[in-house]
Amino acid sequence: MRPLRLIAAVTTSPRLLGARPYALAAPGRITPDSLSGAGGTAPAPDRPPTRARLRAWTELLRVSALFTVPGDALAGAAAAGRRPGRGTALAVGASLCLYEAGMALNDWADREEDAVDRPHRPIPSGRVAPGAALAAAAVLTAAGLALAARAGRPALAVASGLAATVWAYDLRLKHTKLGPAAMASARALDLLLGATASKEPAVSAGGSTARRIGPGTSTRTRTATSTGTGTRTGTRTRTGGRPATAHAASAVLPAALALGAHTYAVTAVSRHEAQGGSTAAPLAALAGVAGIGAAVLRGRPLPGKPPGTPAAVEHLLLPAFAAAYLRTSAIPLLHAGLNPSPPLTQRAVGGGIRAMIPLQAALATRAGAPLNGLAVMALVPLARKLARKVSPT
Repeated sequence: MRPLRLIAAVTTSPRLLGARPYALAAPGRITPDSLSGAGGTAPAPDRPPTRARLRAWTELLRVSALFTVPGDALAGAAAAGRRPGRGTALAVGASLCLYEAGMALNDWADREEDAVDRPHRPIPSGRVAPGAALAAAAVLTAAGLALAARAGRPALAVASGLAATVWAYDLRLKHTKLGPAAMASARALDLLLGATASKEPAVSAGGSTARRIGPGTSTRTRTATSTGTGTRTGTRTRTGGRPATAHAASAVLPAALALGAHTYAVTAVSRHEAQGGSTAAPLAALAGVAGIGAAVLRGRPLPGKPPGTPAAVEHLLLPAFAAAYLRTSAIPLLHAGLNPSPPLTQRAVGGGIRAMIPLQAALATRAGAPLNGLAVMALVPLARKLARKVSPT
């Protein structure tokens, strides 16, 4: 009987036959060996499905946070006294590319740290190769600069500074004391990019081109035709008028500083989102958010305008946008300050990111462009819906 047992062992051993032990397949069912294309001698390549790869890249690029980007250019155009045009669209495209470049570069630079603190992230989990993330950052940066170049040399200069700030933050400054300041500078430069790229002057009723210079002042250029006199073009400056460059400095820079200050506060809180434990950072950010909201409301249009005028619309919309900003950012920060656990800290960071949208809308409305503000606020439900699927942090 021993020879018979030996023959049976040899003929049924999967190791000696070079095959993997799979259960008998049911009729009509594809066995795992049949997928290898090699007669069952080699396993099928382990390639993630297209949907899984797409999901990994959406997480890497944090696409839910993309809706916080277009408002920078629209608020910048409004602060500069310009209406959205081709240059504004190019600025939005450049901003989106540079923002996504920063996201990809951020995860590439943090791949070793994420392997410990966030192993589920696309790179440490193996769903996105580190080289692919770095290549995507380089390509997106080049695309952003190319779009900015089409908007003009001033826009390219600002975009170059923005790209340099993004790369310096991700590769060097992130874990230093200059990290929050670098992120704040990037957001401020993004708003300035929209201001420099937008070239269409604001148009008021009556066929005149107007640009606000300050409270109660404006510069108008009107083209009129009178009988027998041909065409007359003239420029009229109301009392208290200042040069356009003074307007740019007094309107664009405060808006950029407000957006930068909010970014600084959110970045300071984000440094504790993995471990939590910080009460001071959320409470300090809460105080900063309250100060920004008060500063925005101090620029609200003066009451007393006839109903239906643009100033009256601004007077109604600005407090609503400011309240939305405070509600979106302040409540999660308060919760994180009272209980600085990682989940609540991450929620505060996510709320701070989403709060940039109503802040941009408020800044645009304060600059006299309520339509820009409404267009920015239309992105809120989209950002909220996508944030439920892909985390913005």
